[in-house]
Amino acid sequence: MDFDYLVFIGRFEPFHLGHAAVARHALQHARKLILLVGSADTPRSLRDPWTVAERSVMIRAALEDESARLIVSPLRDHLYNEAQWIGAVQRAVAEAVRRDGADGEVRIGLIGQDKDASSYYLQEFPQWPLLDIRHTDTLSATELRRYLFEAANEEGHGALRMLQANVPPAVFEMIEAFRKHSPAYTQLAAEYRFIQGYLASWASAPYPPTFVTADAVVVHSGHVLLVRRRAEPGRGLWALPGGFVRQEETVLAACLRELREEARLKLPLPVLKGSIKAQQVFDHPRRSLRGRTITHAFHFEFPGGELPAVRGGDDADKARWFPLSEALEMGAQLFEDHLAILEFFLGRG
Repeated sequence: MDFDYLVFIGRFEPFHLGHAAVARHALQHARKLILLVGSADTPRSLRDPWTVAERSVMIRAALEDESARLIVSPLRDHLYNEAQWIGAVQRAVAEAVRRDGADGEVRIGLIGQDKDASSYYLQEFPQWPLLDIRHTDTLSATELRRYLFEAANEEGHGALRMLQANVPPAVFEMIEAFRKHSPAYTQLAAEYRFIQGYLASWASAPYPPTFVTADAVVVHSGHVLLVRRRAEPGRGLWALPGGFVRQEETVLAACLRELREEARLKLPLPVLKGSIKAQQVFDHPRRSLRGRTITHAFHFEFPGGELPAVRGGDDADKARWFPLSEALEMGAQLFEDHLAILEFFLGRG
């Protein structure tokens, strides 16, 4: 064997035949394969339909004959802190090796396909030699997710056949069970129709639109204000109060308006403006399924006192103060990149 461990990083949404081919190639060159399953602390979405636990089962089911040689570990996203993500990968690999009981110096490598700009992360670990897989004959996971949600239509038989042809049989069984029996699939299919209609409404624009939004991180007495979304996208998820900037208002004015509309926060405007501690732009290209969306977030800080009354309104069906410790562990319940925004202002990101 060339390596004791090879590291395979991916989201595996879903784990398809290309992934399986890479994994089996890795097992020809390494004693064990460490699969780091990305986006481990995110809610279900069109981009991430399956939980990290479900994807882990997919991997082990697809490679059942080699299960004893697999180490599958979750990996969180850090959209606005690349160094923290790199550190998380390094820690996950070190922990996997430690748990495996390896003694002394071990040979660790990285496996992947250096195909385009999205593969830049393969160059972030110079301490691990790269085993570059040049080509795998399969559709991309993005295309397969599109077929997954097109299968919700009455004419979706062709989409199902495309899915079946590009994933291992055990994975297709799991996808079919998810599609037929999970309420999550029903909601995601509705969100897919909403997003397709939303994108179609902008299709005639002379160039792809860029949307500007404003979000509020209101921290009061060790609690942060969150609202629960009433409609797609992200219906039922908790989010920071915020929304689109109107033509006639500044970004700050939009943020203050959304606080009043979505959370019914009745603190006087001079008090809110005087409590702004920081502000930051969050612009990850894939932060929103609705298209290129750049948000300006404002951090409002109130050190102590009784929590002001809040209630849901406008696009939110509920508003609530969450203890900071609880909010920072709500990644699977938070909309889009709002956990990353919270972490940025609260010091963990």
